[in-house]
Amino acid sequence: MIEEKIKSLNITLPTPPKPAGSYIPVVRTGNLAYVSGQIPIKDGKVQYQGKVPTNISIEDAQKAANLCIINVLAQLRAELGTLDKISRIVRVSGFVNSSPDFTDQPKIINAASNLLFEIFGQKGQHSRIAIGVASLPLNSSIEIDAIVEII
Repeated sequence: MIEEKIKSLNITLPTPPKPAGSYIPVVRTGNLAYVSGQIPIKDGKVQYQGKVPTNISIEDAQKAANLCIINVLAQLRAELGTLDKISRIVRVSGFVNSSPDFTDQPKIINAASNLLFEIFGQKGQHSRIAIGVASLPLNSSIEIDAIVEII
């Protein structure tokens, strides 16, 4: 059902990116799954690098946030076997590699939140944090992690 919704939005979930460090992509405990931070990697390459808005426009950063969420979902599908086991998106944490005077981080992470709502409906509404940081791994413009409830 969720996979069909994703296809109807012309989104293809990739093979999830491999961890870039000493961690695992998803940890399950009880009825929660914690997804490690995902950056905008596609085909093994970071797609959006640099600081927002100095090197990356707000619009491109929003595309990067969507790619991060697509990678979050790919990690969850790899762990759970199907996204239909997700009963609720609980929390999304969005980190924006931004210049010191930039304050529109919520505009960027809204793209990811809106995509989750579009895919999951009410189950996609979540609590959230959107913050600016001085740098991110591999000079990524965005990093997003998530906590989801599973059945």
